[in-house]
Amino acid sequence: MTVLDVNDVVVDYKVSGRPVVHAVAGVSLQVGAGEIVGLVGESGCGKSSLGRAIVGLEKLARGSVTLDGHEVTPLGRGARPVADRGLQMIFQDPYSSLNPRRRIWRQIADGLPADASGARSAGRRRAAVNELLDAVGLAASAGDRFPHEFSGGQRQRIAIARALAAQPAVIVADEPVSALDASTRAQVSNLIVQIARDRGMGVLFISHDLSGVRHMADRVAVMYLGRIVETSPTESLWSEPLHPYSDALVKAIPQLGLTATTPVAPRGEVPDPSSPPAGCRFHPRCPLAFERCLTDDPALVTVEGSREAACWLQPAGGPARELALLEA
Repeated sequence: MTVLDVNDVVVDYKVSGRPVVHAVAGVSLQVGAGEIVGLVGESGCGKSSLGRAIVGLEKLARGSVTLDGHEVTPLGRGARPVADRGLQMIFQDPYSSLNPRRRIWRQIADGLPADASGARSAGRRRAAVNELLDAVGLAASAGDRFPHEFSGGQRQRIAIARALAAQPAVIVADEPVSALDASTRAQVSNLIVQIARDRGMGVLFISHDLSGVRHMADRVAVMYLGRIVETSPTESLWSEPLHPYSDALVKAIPQLGLTATTPVAPRGEVPDPSSPPAGCRFHPRCPLAFERCLTDDPALVTVEGSREAACWLQPAGGPARELALLEA
């Protein structure tokens, strides 16, 4: 069942005297209950702008975001509508998203819903916070401390507990482990997966690390220059990518084993989003580009089963074509 529906979202940034930056240029995607969707791509492709737009932190130039059938409204100065609180976000830097002057338990308690009487007693609020701290692997005593007293991994666990306090249907996690060391990164990633499965909660996991997403996401959406260019089940994308950009990201990942190949970075640089190339946006960097790619912009179409690609090499509704054979 779909709980988050992003439909044709556009996000523009305007600076006086400069061209409009089309950070997100018409993106549609869905997240189901208990499903983890990975959103991957190089820096500058619009992933974070999309994540912030979904939760209402960025104004939409066009499109809509619906949660459980109702449209999410952008954040303003007033309190957020109760119906929108089922959509929460975990930020890349947990320290900057925590108030350094307030004790942890009070910050987590801010997200707790009121009971039938319209409020919660301090004792009940503290008990609820202790349960959330336990759910993310922290002791109840952590609630009496301040953010600076914790490590980066512990702060991210606190940020997860705070997001869970609102009993969300969907969490948008924007690069939540990129600032952590390798072992802590794995612990926090596993924690997010476990919580999503246990609570039937949808997760949009934004990352530039495709190898990390592979081990936690059910489905992956690949983003390039403000557009989704492929969506596939995780293992299908890893073993047989449909879009040349997805293929380039996979080939850039270091591998282990006797048959491992040397990683190759995608050639070229991401173009200026204020002046994207004509035709397919990836064609200046694509090893398989042909004449049509230079003039016609491919739409995201269903290729086979639940897979989608925006590439003229992949026939709509037909069986997928292997990129390795086309390169050969």
